[in-house]
Amino acid sequence: MKSRYRWFVVFLFFMFMLLHQVDRLLIGPLTTPIMDEFGINEAQMGLVSTFAILVAAIMYPIWGYLYDRYARAKLIALASLIWGSTTWLNAIAPNYNTFLITRSSTGIDDSSYPGIYSLLSDYFGPNVRGKIYGLIQTAMPLGYLIGMLMAVFLRDSLGWRNIFILTGSLGILLAIVIFFGLKEPARGKAEPEMAGLEEVPTFKFDRKVALGLLRRKSLLFLFAQGFFGVFPWQVITFWFFRFLETERNFSTNEATTIMMVAILALSAGYFVGGSIGDFFFKRDYRGRVLTSAVGVLAGAILLVFTLNVPMGQMVPFMVFLCLTGLTMSIASANVQATIHDVAEPEVRSTAQAMLSFIENIGSAIAPFLAGLIAVRSSLGNAILLICVSTWLVCAALFLGVSRYIKQDAERLRGVMRERAELGKAVSE
Repeated sequence: MKSRYRWFVVFLFFMFMLLHQVDRLLIGPLTTPIMDEFGINEAQMGLVSTFAILVAAIMYPIWGYLYDRYARAKLIALASLIWGSTTWLNAIAPNYNTFLITRSSTGIDDSSYPGIYSLLSDYFGPNVRGKIYGLIQTAMPLGYLIGMLMAVFLRDSLGWRNIFILTGSLGILLAIVIFFGLKEPARGKAEPEMAGLEEVPTFKFDRKVALGLLRRKSLLFLFAQGFFGVFPWQVITFWFFRFLETERNFSTNEATTIMMVAILALSAGYFVGGSIGDFFFKRDYRGRVLTSAVGVLAGAILLVFTLNVPMGQMVPFMVFLCLTGLTMSIASANVQATIHDVAEPEVRSTAQAMLSFIENIGSAIAPFLAGLIAVRSSLGNAILLICVSTWLVCAALFLGVSRYIKQDAERLRGVMRERAELGKAVSE
């Protein structure tokens, strides 16, 4: 029963992330009708996403602390309720200024994911976390795909406002399911040192332990990587559909087909990357981050090839785009798992919140910056310049993580062994 229930938890989080990403990323394929209705340009539209990212960045430390201090299951339900409510407000915004404010408020729940990964780490041990995180992360590009299809097929019949009302309602419904259906596991129960213990010793959030995260060199390099790592994602999810329509001259149906195939490849990359990372992690603590370094390097090279495919050649463009998507998502699950390889169970949400805060601060300007470059040059040049440069930096920083990850991971294993001995002593 316990084994079956933990897969129910995976399914529940998969659905949360899938539907949340549908709601969050719909704005990309709906960019054109929203810009037309409010009469705004690319820079103003980019500012909408930038403000939402900034709000999410501010909320990350708050969510991280709350998750490590209180019941994660109930807080995730609250996040789902906030998602639904703020999307409703965004749907009824009468003008651009109100739309900007209400869209910014949707960033509150965008920073609610640390509790999901922390809770899952108490159901699945270190050797399989990459696969599990990769599995639920496939929901993110699939959510974008579903959102894109909804935008293409429903924006004329329903309008973008009613689409947002629909996705907001799903958030409220899911909040009820999570509130009553999700249990709170003991923190650290899935660590290998705790196997066989009747009572798992649990530790509450400790400010000194949380601050100690900043002294772990592997995390410092990982945080630095995070500053640059989300730039490409923000630019691609926000601007790529419009790039296909306006600069590659694909029809809406052609652009939809290309994005559908590319997103499926991107989805596969999460699970493939997590699985490869787990495989090498079992042999060497550096396995996950070296896998990540190779992934982002390959993504940078393949994106150059993709955007240099001559106009009108749809099949080669699609092939290179799929290969880019497959490689660019390899690092994601491995980054999440690496955090849990070095952070104590009671501060894992805080550790991930630190990373995500830095990611959002770094990437908040990405949509706006891309819009500015597009106004002066082109969207294609904006996408290429931002993505390739930041991926090259990330690859170098992953190598920095690999230099220190072994000592930090072994330190955590020592801490967990001490706690296991304490648990045995208490039981006796």
